[in-house]
Amino acid sequence: MPEGDTVWQTARRLHDALAGRVLTRSDLRVPKYATADLTGRTVLDVTPRGKHLLTRIEGGLTLHSHLKMDGSWKVYDSGRRWSGGPAHQIRVILGTEDHTAVGYRLPVLDLLRTSDESRTVGHLGPDLLGPDWDPDLALANLLADPARPLGEALLDQRNLAGIGNIYKSELCFLLGATPWLPVGALPAGLAARLPLLAKRLLEANRERPVRSTTGHRGQDLFVYGRAPRPCLRCHTQVRAADQGDGSRERPTYWCPSCQRGPAPAPGSPQARHGRPRTTN
Repeated sequence: MPEGDTVWQTARRLHDALAGRVLTRSDLRVPKYATADLTGRTVLDVTPRGKHLLTRIEGGLTLHSHLKMDGSWKVYDSGRRWSGGPAHQIRVILGTEDHTAVGYRLPVLDLLRTSDESRTVGHLGPDLLGPDWDPDLALANLLADPARPLGEALLDQRNLAGIGNIYKSELCFLLGATPWLPVGALPAGLAARLPLLAKRLLEANRERPVRSTTGHRGQDLFVYGRAPRPCLRCHTQVRAADQGDGSRERPTYWCPSCQRGPAPAPGSPQARHGRPRTTN
């Protein structure tokens, strides 16, 4: 699942290609909106909200999309061959005189009144890359359930919007806490740093083609995806285990020497061996 920085980059590409331009082609390949026609309307802007994309269109309409695990938006110059996947995976086409935006494998696609956007994104916490960012509110949200494991609290978009599985593991490493540490057990100083550190990481990566939390090219991430290789800091073998987020189990990575707190024991049902498929 793409994280907040990736969604921000996608929104910028779509905005640059579509905003201020009249739609000459509109094809929503979702049964509910099969008869909707947006041609002749001007795209006003494309705005990211956490992991959600809001394409606002003249006439008070918003096309809301979410990439989930496999979705993507591709932008093509007019006349260029599309290469984002087979035609049956296309869910939406928005074309202008110069560009065509194609949404592939989008599991969430809604056409709604712009005035009703809160129905789809109103539940989200402060957006790490948005104008509504409020570190005090984000921290209060995280600490509202002090017994909740830190990793789960970070993934909950109602607390703060934009963190996915990669940043969850990397933030926990930088804080020196395992993802299973109750969020209320974080020392006050570390807890206060958490929202600001999360924002700094996402802001540093929103302009980068390759995400990095280490600042060292070729060794871009401290722990995510590194099991069973050595920790970049102390050379202890990085471990991996599954951790739920309320909807599904996700691969989670940590260094047992650099990070303090509870964690699944080696050989437990949650423990992973080797290096699983990289996911967000």
